[in-house]
Amino acid sequence: MAKRDVIFPADRQELYELHKYSAAVRSGELLFVSGQVGGREDGSPEPDFEKQVTLAFTNLQSVLKAADCTLDDVVDVTTFHTDPEAQFETIMAVKSRFFDETPYPNWTALGVNWLAGFDFEIKVIARIP
Repeated sequence: MAKRDVIFPADRQELYELHKYSAAVRSGELLFVSGQVGGREDGSPEPDFEKQVTLAFTNLQSVLKAADCTLDDVVDVTTFHTDPEAQFETIMAVKSRFFDETPYPNWTALGVNWLAGFDFEIKVIARIP
């Protein structure tokens, strides 16, 4: 069996090694990106919710960049929310800053009750240019 073709952003590999997962895995023309959260450099959650969501998107961009992709290459988005009804307006405002042009990727939003201290997580599938 072939080994996984894994992608790591240069500045965060320690975090992935600590928790034993890959930031992203390339398979053919697709890139499967693990859930990204709004963690500060030490891995702790950013307490301000809007900043946490923004940081999650920024961390996502870092992983995509490591695979020579951008947000324009994203075809599928899944987000996880600890309080979807209360958070929706903030998430949509941040999301619209990152995905600001049509056509938009498809998007599935899920309410969850635990994200290891975080309140938002985003995972995507992108096509590799």
